Amino acid sequence: MKNEDSPSKKQIFLEKLSQLEQFTEEEQKQKIEEMNEIMDGMSEKEFDSVFTKELFNKLDKIIEEKKLSMGNAISLMKHIGSCKVLLNSWIFGLFNSLLYRRFEKMIIDEEQKKEGKNEKLLIDLCECYLLLSGIFFPELLSICMPCLLKVALKKEGNEETQKDVEIALLALSRVDNYFKMEPKLFLNEIKEIIQYHQEHQNLTRLAYQSAWQFLIKRFHRDKSLEGVVVNELHFVREAVRELDELSKSVDWKRKEERKKETEEALVIRRWLSVIFYFFASCKPRDGEFVGLLSSIVQIFLASRENSEVISCQCIDTLKKATEVRVAMVDDLLKSGAVDVALEIIVQLATSNELIHGSVEFFWSVCERLKNINEKKNFEAKREKVKRKIFEKLEEEGYEDCIIGLHYLKIINWLSFSFFMKNIEEYFICC
Repeated sequence: MKNEDSPSKKQIFLEKLSQLEQFTEEEQKQKIEEMNEIMDGMSEKEFDSVFTKELFNKLDKIIEEKKLSMGNAISLMKHIGSCKVLLNSWIFGLFNSLLYRRFEKMIIDEEQKKEGKNEKLLIDLCECYLLLSGIFFPELLSICMPCLLKVALKKEGNEETQKDVEIALLALSRVDNYFKMEPKLFLNEIKEIIQYHQEHQNLTRLAYQSAWQFLIKRFHRDKSLEGVVVNELHFVREAVRELDELSKSVDWKRKEERKKETEEALVIRRWLSVIFYFFASCKPRDGEFVGLLSSIVQIFLASRENSEVISCQCIDTLKKATEVRVAMVDDLLKSGAVDVALEIIVQLATSNELIHGSVEFFWSVCERLKNINEKKNFEAKREKVKRKIFEKLEEEGYEDCIIGLHYLKIINWLSFSFFMKNIEEYFICC
């Protein structure tokens, strides 16, 4: 049992940080390794409470006073950035900090050097900038992108190179989809990285996922990349394989309270985000997404007892595929997605967020069934799907489901009468 008087991870981390300037450069290196280990054990809430504008300004001050070497500062900042990305934290305090401005200036100054350019320093600065920042500027992206793609193209299989490549790709995966880029700036390089891994398995799981995340975000802005994503690089096949293998690596049966997910669970979450973007971007493909939808359903079934975050992501991703009509209703039925949504709706002890998502999913499916243009010659299948859904509702307790939803008031943001009217309209003639 934890002693209530024992210091928290936050307190230990901040105490070590306050002592850094007292040590030599070599001693600082050891202390930073200890601080990095503490960060690795932090929950998202703990992490967000530590990294404030004041903390980054303090770091900038001891760098300015040469009480912390730039090499040690970068080592610390890069680890903060990696944890930030994997925890899906924002660290709002960095953007307006003095340290952020220092990094921006150093990147531009190093890039503009005619002689004596420090390539290693530039790479480190670019990685810190992309990992830590929430807002990117085109001038800095034009420096960071080619710099980090060059690192990510390294093919040596040793552990040190793999780690370098992983950090570079993790940083690149942060470049958001609202940046539209000419394919000539990245496409050949990212294709080579993905295809080489498919043949030689040289990347870590996180690095491979990050490469796809970078590309799918570009696809979200440029639909001309669909042929490359789907046909050349086989995104659907790769996503299914990665999800299935990652799922086998997670101990889903662990019952104890976990403040921090395993790396495999974090990578699963990142894959689900990528698939969400993919569904939002690609054209409908009849029957081609059943395997991918089935993998998401299996992840949901495995995670629903112990990871509400992942199970909610699964439902949101299935909902996206339904809303944007990227998968046929028949595919949703074959994959088990419809069954999962209905099971959630009748399990009234389930979290509100899951039920909200499932109601929206079910509503979208019903709207699709009403649409005569959903699919050519689909009428017979449509009636079959309606019958299956209605039978499932009957089996689970149709009236209890609706009354329960009304009682919990979890759909108060919808019109209850409209929801009821639509359900009766869809199934009255079954």
